[in-house]
Amino acid sequence: MRPFLILQLRPEAEASDDEYAAFLAKGGLSAEETHRIRLDCENLPGDLDLADYSGVIVGGGPGCVSDAPEDKDPTEARIEAQILGLMPAITDSDTPFMGCCYGIGILGHHLGAPVSKEKYGEPVGPVTCTMTEAAQADPVMAGLPAQFDAFVGHKEAVQELPHGAVHLLSSGPCPFQMIRYRDNIYATQFHPEADSAVFETRIRLYRNKGYFHPDEADDLIATCRAAQVDQPERILRNFVARYRR
Repeated sequence: MRPFLILQLRPEAEASDDEYAAFLAKGGLSAEETHRIRLDCENLPGDLDLADYSGVIVGGGPGCVSDAPEDKDPTEARIEAQILGLMPAITDSDTPFMGCCYGIGILGHHLGAPVSKEKYGEPVGPVTCTMTEAAQADPVMAGLPAQFDAFVGHKEAVQELPHGAVHLLSSGPCPFQMIRYRDNIYATQFHPEADSAVFETRIRLYRNKGYFHPDEADDLIATCRAAQVDQPERILRNFVARYRR
């Protein structure tokens, strides 16, 4: 079996480990079916061949593609350069790809769409996503209802649909919740791997990262615990089932 390449961008070990465990659980994957690379700790192999993998899954992180170079933490800048350096090979070959949160900014930026903090940022918590007509015929969206809640929390967003991309999901605050490029390249603004427990961990770890006022953390955790967010994981599971080789 060809493994899924899981690229993680979070420089905090606890958040990275928790995210990886969520990808396994929600995607229906075993650790043996994945090749995990924490880009905060190691570089992409120089001989990496995308043909060796069933697909690529990119997690989220505290960085922003739209930040000025001088404002980027050195580790975040190196992580960003690594993943952006891989995107031409992914899009040219139409390699199965699922970019989560930070991943939509990476894909949008690579495709030349504006990514910024001007509009469409969303506070931490659940948001209602709505399918477009195109989503109803997409195999990765199979079995999902026309509307469902997902967890978000982001400062920047894609401002326009990238040229050549297909619009799959929207929300009231953010029009581009999920897109597809070519046949096999997907990206979500929300976190398809996240349930309330996963988001509780991230709220604790990112309480001083500017996503929310630190004093709001306990209320946000309570809001997430009360939310019914159980549909987005189907996207991950469908993606894995479709492309597993």
